[in-house]
Amino acid sequence: MKKQSTVDGLVIIKKYANRRLYNTETSSYITLDHLATMTREGRDFKVVDAKTEEDITHNVLTQIIMEEESRGETMLPVNFLRQLISMYGDSMQKMVPGYLEASMDSFRRNQEQFKTAVEGAFAHSPFADIAKRNLAMFDVAAQAFAPGNAAGAASPAPAARPAATKDEEIAALRTELASLQDKVEKLGS
Repeated sequence: MKKQSTVDGLVIIKKYANRRLYNTETSSYITLDHLATMTREGRDFKVVDAKTEEDITHNVLTQIIMEEESRGETMLPVNFLRQLISMYGDSMQKMVPGYLEASMDSFRRNQEQFKTAVEGAFAHSPFADIAKRNLAMFDVAAQAFAPGNAAGAASPAPAARPAATKDEEIAALRTELASLQDKVEKLGS
């Protein structure tokens, strides 16, 4: 009896006792980096213990986050982590997952609305190329918050930089966007 490698688009990944991950769709061994890429591409997968068939997806995704955080591109602030840890065992613990999921969904919707608004504002102006370049930089800055990009394709991770540099880049983007909006308003006058 042959087991299915996907169930309604859900890719089954088996994790063996030797910690190796096996993608049943491609019949090949993969790494956590492959799973991170699949996540960014919007591929849905389930990781199961090869021996017990227990669903261990949550543990593996947490492991991916830990590896990403250890590479120097930290996204989760220490204060947030402290607050999250303090919620374990609290009477509100059961509400936190739903709240966090809704917050991330809202963040992604707002990100898409912002991109659409900026693209629309500059679509027929001499600043269209500048706006596209700025949106590309915005995508790189916001990529850490979204499991996949709007096109559904994986993007390479930005090179490791100090946090202050990222903050400076974001501030520069905001300043440049405000300047471009002023120019567009003057053109419309």
